[in-house]
Amino acid sequence: MRRTIIASILALFVTAFAFLPADACTNFLVTKGASTDGSNIISYAADSHVLYGELYFRPAADYPKGSKVKVYEWDTGKYLGEIDQVEHTYAVVGNMNEHQLAIGETTYGGRSELRDTTGIIDYGSLIYLTLQRAKTAREAIKTMVELTSEYGYYSSGESLSIADKNEVWIMEIIGKGPGNKGIVYVARQIPDGYVSAHANQARITTFPIQEKNDWFNKEQTTFHSPDVISFAKEKGYYEGEDKDFSFSDVYAPLTFGGARFCEMRVWSFFKDINPDMEQYFDYASGKIEKNEQGIATNRMPLWIKPENKLSAHDVQDFMRDHLEGTPLDMRKDIGAGPFERPYRWRPLTWEVDSVEYCNERATATQQTGFSFVTQSRSWLPDPIGGINWFSVDDAATSVYVPFYAGMKKAPEAFREGNGSMYEWSETSAFWIFNMVSNFAYLRYNMIEPDIREAMNELDEKFKKEVAEIDQKAKALYQSSPYRATKMVSDYSINAGQYTFERWKELFQFIMMKYVDGNVKKEENGEFLTNGTGVIDLEQPGYPEWWYRTVVEKTDDQFLVLGQDNVPEKKEKAAMVNISKTNMNIMIGAIIILALIVLVMLFRRKR
Repeated sequence: MRRTIIASILALFVTAFAFLPADACTNFLVTKGASTDGSNIISYAADSHVLYGELYFRPAADYPKGSKVKVYEWDTGKYLGEIDQVEHTYAVVGNMNEHQLAIGETTYGGRSELRDTTGIIDYGSLIYLTLQRAKTAREAIKTMVELTSEYGYYSSGESLSIADKNEVWIMEIIGKGPGNKGIVYVARQIPDGYVSAHANQARITTFPIQEKNDWFNKEQTTFHSPDVISFAKEKGYYEGEDKDFSFSDVYAPLTFGGARFCEMRVWSFFKDINPDMEQYFDYASGKIEKNEQGIATNRMPLWIKPENKLSAHDVQDFMRDHLEGTPLDMRKDIGAGPFERPYRWRPLTWEVDSVEYCNERATATQQTGFSFVTQSRSWLPDPIGGINWFSVDDAATSVYVPFYAGMKKAPEAFREGNGSMYEWSETSAFWIFNMVSNFAYLRYNMIEPDIREAMNELDEKFKKEVAEIDQKAKALYQSSPYRATKMVSDYSINAGQYTFERWKELFQFIMMKYVDGNVKKEENGEFLTNGTGVIDLEQPGYPEWWYRTVVEKTDDQFLVLGQDNVPEKKEKAAMVNISKTNMNIMIGAIIILALIVLVMLFRRKR
């Protein structure tokens, strides 16, 4: 009864959050021609404040004809109805199935009146039902269209990343309103050699109009609902020519939040892999330029060609981004506090004197339930070729563990049902990773390097081991697929448990090292003592700029009385600061003057 009551309260809490502006989840999409080893790669961060990080595992199964499956909304657990079950379902490890098909999502919301509250299929159920029923990306798109057409689509607008071992697609969908089954949608194949991304803002604009959806014609690289344009005209959303129709601008009009909180994460990824993307910073920061029809004219492209090819581990690092090195670097403004914390506690927007302001929303965030980077590799048998690099909690302080598509069960530490958001578990990876990350948030720039060192250690360990397991399992698969599959399954389970144990050790270490505001000196994990045998420690306090700010805000509240010449010291310091300011002004003036002279000389030469 107690669990039921708590679950009901949690469901109400989640439901309340469901109607807030979408500001969660990030997906990166990399085609085989853009990856270092020929993998198709997608990533996903499930960023919900109330989503528990665990590895969903569904074994393959057979069902009697006429069987039904009950559908519960993924976000809330609300029962939506039941649908026909297929006679055979595929095994699913997280968001990847046994055929190396992987699906991720980000919610963009869109026009709220188009949500069909009578539908049975929500976006989460749509993903996991499809993974159990489809082998390829094209088959997945067809399956999602058929499921929503037959049973209705319950959720708001979604962008979907869909990858198999040969292709990568982005698909954007939205419902058609209460009692109106089906979706309007556009799906586009990412050209080989290119990458894409989405982060809670619909990104497909114009697209090639198709006469019909020939699902398995490899020449067709765009699918869309037959009424995607006519429905918008019928609803009064669009009046222009069909060739100019933009799915995103019509069904999810771009706002400041859509750019600053969502497209900014796409830009931060794009600009690191193609320097030409720097030009879109103003757009991503919320400075949207629109034409008379309200269409944004300075948008980023849907896909770009990276300057260098990307590995799965590169993508993992991009998932750990806090806008470092940009004008919005979250470590560098006053909100980071004295320890350069690249996090801002919610709400995302806030008011001072009735004026609204915002925090940044970076890719790595505290509220992540789980994230993954999948690899679909066509040159390997499916149980070996598919890898779901899986992590729980904040990606910036977490480890991506290799879970092969052929694994037969989830490791205990990542197992579904081992703990929850309202049930502590000593054996849960989610809770141990949260213990590490939340302790690090207290003094981030001190503690994060220790976490980073442990992350790098495991990243390198798994990178090396996976390369070895790939080769051994591939060779074994020729004579015994069963034994090869068992090999990758056993390795995945052991890797998950090893990560959990290593992170427990890490928490114990950083707790001892940084407890009570002190920093114990250590070498290679061994704490040092001074000449008297007492543990050697430092008390680093706060940075000088922080102390100065405290003095400026509190005047003499913390002044130690009895000091000599305090007014003179303050006056002298003020004069020094004035001199520094004047010097900076002078240097700036000299630079400007020099630039003017150079321009004049250049003009004379011409």
